Amino acid sequence: MRDFGDALGDRVLLGDGALGTYFFDQGIALGENTDLLNLSDPELVLAAHEEYVRAGSEVIETNTFGANPFKLGIKEHEASVVKEVNAAGARLARKAAGDSVYVGGSVGPSGLFPLKEEDCWDAGAVQEGFSIQIEALLDGGVDFLVLETFSCLEELMLAIRAARALSSGVFLFAQMVFPSKGLSAEGFDAALCAEEARRAGANGFGSNCGRGVRSMIEAFSKLSRLKGSMPLSAFPNAGLPESVGGRMVYPAQPAYMARGLAEMIKLGARLVGGCCGTTPHHISEFKKLLRLRPPRRSRIEVTPGGGEPAPRGEAAGRGALLDGLVKERIPVFVELDPPMHLDVDGVVEGAVALRRAGADAITIAENPLAILRCDNLALAAKIRERCDAPVVLHMTGRDRNVLALQGRVMAAHLFGIEGILAITGDPAAASDQPGVSGVFDLDSIGLVKTVSGFNRGVNLAGRPVQGRTKFSIGVAFSYRPANPGLQVKRLERKVDAGAHFVLTQPLFSAGHIEAVMELTSHLDVTLFPGIFPLISARNAEFLHNEVPGISVPKELRDRLWMYDAVEDQRKAAREFTWELVERVCPHVDGLYLISPLNKWDVALDLVSRVRASGLDRR
Repeated sequence: MRDFGDALGDRVLLGDGALGTYFFDQGIALGENTDLLNLSDPELVLAAHEEYVRAGSEVIETNTFGANPFKLGIKEHEASVVKEVNAAGARLARKAAGDSVYVGGSVGPSGLFPLKEEDCWDAGAVQEGFSIQIEALLDGGVDFLVLETFSCLEELMLAIRAARALSSGVFLFAQMVFPSKGLSAEGFDAALCAEEARRAGANGFGSNCGRGVRSMIEAFSKLSRLKGSMPLSAFPNAGLPESVGGRMVYPAQPAYMARGLAEMIKLGARLVGGCCGTTPHHISEFKKLLRLRPPRRSRIEVTPGGGEPAPRGEAAGRGALLDGLVKERIPVFVELDPPMHLDVDGVVEGAVALRRAGADAITIAENPLAILRCDNLALAAKIRERCDAPVVLHMTGRDRNVLALQGRVMAAHLFGIEGILAITGDPAAASDQPGVSGVFDLDSIGLVKTVSGFNRGVNLAGRPVQGRTKFSIGVAFSYRPANPGLQVKRLERKVDAGAHFVLTQPLFSAGHIEAVMELTSHLDVTLFPGIFPLISARNAEFLHNEVPGISVPKELRDRLWMYDAVEDQRKAAREFTWELVERVCPHVDGLYLISPLNKWDVALDLVSRVRASGLDRR
C-alpha cells in the first residue's frame, strides 16, 4: 500500500461509518461502553469492520473513540488497561483491513469539559491521558491518527501535542464539530481552527458528527480556502436523531448525504464517510453514488399525590385557550421561534400582524433542535403586552429538572399564558452550545401530568397551590406512514394524562392529514395538522433528510426541483401549500401554521387567505 498521505494526494478516499450505530443495531444497550467490546466481544467489533470493508470503505477507524483513561474510568496506576483496550482495537481493525485498506487510530475528547473551574481542568493530565492511548494505537500498527469530534480547540491542541511528542512522522487528521454557521461550540471559525491545528502539527483537518450534512457544508464553505494546502475530511451525521422505541433513529438517506458529500468534495474534502447514524449500507451507497476512483437519565413517572385526582376536565374544561376560541370558524395557530439574539422586535411585530390577520393563537417554540434562542416565556410576555393574542408556550423536559419545570408552569400562569405544549425536547447532544446536557426528569407525558395537576390545584407532591391554573394542554404527534401504531399509542397515553389538543409535525399530503384524523378519531382532542410552507427545493430536502419526524413526499421535492430559480420554487411551494389548505379545511379541527425560518410574512399570507376565502367557516 502507498503511504496514506500520498494516497490522499491522488484521489478522494472513502472512509467508514458509525461503529456505535452498528453495535446498537446488534443489540448492545445505549449507554454501554462500546470501546470495551474490543476485549469483551472482539468478534462483534471485527464483524463491524469487515462489513464496512465489504461495503467499500478504503479507510476504517479503530473502535477506540472513547478509550482514554477518563472515559474508561481508569486510575493512573491502571494505565495498562487503557493500553490493552487500544491495542486490541488496533489489532482488530488491522485484521479486517488486510493489505488493501488503511486503518486510522480513533481518538476522541477526554470527556472532561474545559469550561469548568480551572482547578478541575488539569491540562497536563489530559495530555498524558491522550499519550497513553495514542502510544498504544501506534504500537498496534495504525496507518494514521484521527483526532475526532473535538468541540474545544484547546483540548484538540493537547491531543495534537501528545501525538507529535510520540511521533513526528505519523499522518495526523484533526476533526472538530461545527454545529452552526461554520463555528465551533466556542464560537471559533472553522478556518481559524484548521490553521491552529496545522500550526500545532496536524497534516489534515476536517469535521465530523455535528448537526448533519447542511451544517457541515456551512463549515466547508469556510474550510475551502485551505483546499490544496492541506487535505480535508468530512464525516457528517445522518441528520438529527430522534428517540423511537428507546432507540436513536437518524433520518438522512444515503442519496441525500451523498449529494452533500459531493458538494464538500468540490470544496476540498479528500477523505469522506459518515458519523452517527450511518451504516455499511450508507457506505455502499456512497461508493455507488459518488463514483469515487479505485447518559440519559431515567425518566420519572409522575403521579401527583394528594389522594384520588379529580377527573379530567372537572377543573378547567378544555382550558382557557380552547374554551376562548371563536366557535363559528376554524381556529388557526401560528408558530414563531424566539430569535437567536436579543432583538425580539421583529418577532413581536410578526405576532401583532398575525393576530390582526386572524390568527387565533401564537405558539412560541423553546430552543427547537437544541439551538440556543431567547427565552420563550419572556417573549410570550412581550407579545401579550403588545396585542391580545393568546399564546401557547412550548415547554420541554430537556432543559429543567422537576423543580424548575413546576416553577415554569407557575410563572406561565402568572403571565396569563393560556396554553402549554408539552414536549420531551430534541437531544441535547445536537446543541450548538458547549457543555449542554439534557435533564429529562420528565418526558412529554410526565409534563402533561404535571400541568394537569396544576389545573386541578396540586403540585407533583400533591400539595395544594392555592388556586388552579386554566391551561389548555397541547402535545405533539409525529405521523409515520410505515408504522403509525407506536405514535398513536403514545398519543393515547398523552390524552389519558390530560392533553386537550394536538399539534402534528408538518404534513405535506392531504392523504396523510386524512389518515391522521382517522387514526386519532377515537380520542377526545382537538387536532391541528401542521402546515409548513416550504420556501425552496433545498429547504424541502433538508427537512426530509435531517429533521426528525418530517417526511416531504418525493413528488413534491421533484416538483420544486423542476425550477432552477429559488423564487420560482417558492412560488410553486406556495401554490402547493394553498391547494393543501383548500382541500383539508372542510375536514380538520384547526390549522397549525409553522413559519419557515421564522419568516412570519409567509404564514401571514396564508392566514389572510384562509380568513378571506371563507374556507374557515363552520
